[in-house]
Amino acid sequence: MTRTLFRNRTRPRTRPRAGARRALLCAALLAVTVQTTAAAPVSAEQPGGRAGLGGQDCVPTDGPRDDRARRVLDIARKAKKDLRLKAVQLRVTVDGREVVTDALGESMTGVPARPDMHFRAGSVAFAHIGTALLRLVEERRVRLDDTVERWLPDLPKADRITLRMLATNTTGLHDYVSDPAFLAELEAHPFRAWTPKELVSYPLRHSFWYEPGASWSYSHANYVLLIAALEKITGVRIDRLLREKVTGPLGLRNTQNNFTPDIPRPALHAFTSDRGLYEESTFWNPSWTTAPGAVITTHICDLARSAQAIGSGELLSPRSYRTLLDPGTVGLGGATAKCPATICLKQTEAKHFGFGVIVINGWVLQNPSFSGYAAIQAYLPSERLAIAVSATKTPTTPDGNMAQEVAELIAAELAPGTPLDDLA
Repeated sequence: MTRTLFRNRTRPRTRPRAGARRALLCAALLAVTVQTTAAAPVSAEQPGGRAGLGGQDCVPTDGPRDDRARRVLDIARKAKKDLRLKAVQLRVTVDGREVVTDALGESMTGVPARPDMHFRAGSVAFAHIGTALLRLVEERRVRLDDTVERWLPDLPKADRITLRMLATNTTGLHDYVSDPAFLAELEAHPFRAWTPKELVSYPLRHSFWYEPGASWSYSHANYVLLIAALEKITGVRIDRLLREKVTGPLGLRNTQNNFTPDIPRPALHAFTSDRGLYEESTFWNPSWTTAPGAVITTHICDLARSAQAIGSGELLSPRSYRTLLDPGTVGLGGATAKCPATICLKQTEAKHFGFGVIVINGWVLQNPSFSGYAAIQAYLPSERLAIAVSATKTPTTPDGNMAQEVAELIAAELAPGTPLDDLA
């Protein structure tokens, strides 16, 4: 569920680097340089299921393609070649209407990639969790500025940490994904199943970066704790809560939680050089990415639908949608004597973390990248433009989230005045 937040522009890699650290950090920070469930799992007897979009299958665009579709595919093909990607899946819609859906390259050697192949979606779950929490607020079941001591009594400073702070990464907790001890264990044992208690133990070994609410710093632990709080508030397991509040209403029937490392068939296979040797990582255990019940897989059609719905605030009131886009994070961050600028990233109007989403130049997005998988869902409200991309690696693919690199090129073509680029 990792993201790149205020990332650095990547360069082609000349040799593999031992790097669960690299992939996890790329997966853990926002792409601004500032996983959710489904109504029913896909069965082996029904490969790919339904896309949840007017009852259509998630298949390549049928029939003659217009000029926009051809331009998008030309961009994707060139990017796949230039970035040396193994597979690229993409779907672009405008106002909910398909521009193009397709898949390029291979899932495995000799197995063509298809749009209906499922992949790990990591931090896309955070966008769904943020929307679910805002809906609970609208129902007056909870308030954003409620402190969490009644639900998380063992959490240090629980009487000063609010639900809003957990959802917006303003608690001051360290991120276990950047902890050397955690990274060493994860790199050595990629199939290990992690519990929430084990994950949160790493940031609790450190003092807080700052007093809760005083600044901004990304931490996966915030969402592990937020999930625990939401389950206690509602008395409902998080996968069922997200199905009720988000994925069910949106018809995301191919977006589901997975309690094991399995992936619904058909699966897009992943490969990585994170540990120094190019190897298959499809079934590495993703339990470290967040709490059980929100470790999700999806396919490209569901991802595009998610981009549109979350990015437009479809399930929210106008007031809640404004909170989604800026819950008070703009203006926070910046280096202090205790927190370096690489951790307490400056949150600006153009580039900031919202309520489980990233906002870059008006685009609303999430961009997971970990264990050989990379994806992005991005929506530009002013153009009603949704872009969803998933990408996998060859041994010579550059470092970084290559799905976002492809999406940026598509955005530059379709919305040239509004770059989907945190370095613009």
